[in-house]
Amino acid sequence: MTSHESERPIRVAIVDDDALVRMGLTTLLSSSRSIEVVAEAGDGSQAEALVDAHRPDVVLMDIRMASVDGLTATERLRARSDAPQVIVLTTFDADGYVLRALRAGASGFLLKDTPPLEIIQAVQRVAAGEAMLSPSVTRRLIDHVADAAVGNRRDGAVARLAALTEREREVAVALGRGRSNAELGADLFMSVATVKAYVSRILTKLDLNNRVQVALLVHDAGLV
Repeated sequence: MTSHESERPIRVAIVDDDALVRMGLTTLLSSSRSIEVVAEAGDGSQAEALVDAHRPDVVLMDIRMASVDGLTATERLRARSDAPQVIVLTTFDADGYVLRALRAGASGFLLKDTPPLEIIQAVQRVAAGEAMLSPSVTRRLIDHVADAAVGNRRDGAVARLAALTEREREVAVALGRGRSNAELGADLFMSVATVKAYVSRILTKLDLNNRVQVALLVHDAGLV
């Protein structure tokens, strides 16, 4: 990343069917010099055109919308080669739709009553390539939507993780515990650059597109 790129504001788009929520988020995020709200939409059906037109770095995506919901819109955006990061918005912290959106590639989720400073920090963290999902929330989500396929999912997760080296597995488990790059480096005596290289290699080997999906796989395997 060049110095110019690192200095430019984080470009954010908001997709929510409540105009008051959009206005509140726009006002809040615009109070930070590091963030620029570049677009808004009232339904998930508009999300791809919005991304085409405005190229946001991060999309704040409401889960429950009338025409195309946030889950479908997240799946469509994250399947793109130029996919923005997605943070899903919800009023429930144990929501099966949220877990499905995370499995589809969302980088985390925010409750709509999250304190303002935490929303700004979440956008900054996700734009920097970090996850924003605590292990306790991950476990609660997975437990909440436990189903008959849980055994098969665990077996599948264990088999996929077997492709990793022992060191890569250590990094994957640390991601499952919600560790940041700096924390992970300190835990495993690596530089942040080395941590990033390991994370990139893990994503490639597991055919995943972000660290939240790694964390979910580790949880599915019962390793955290």
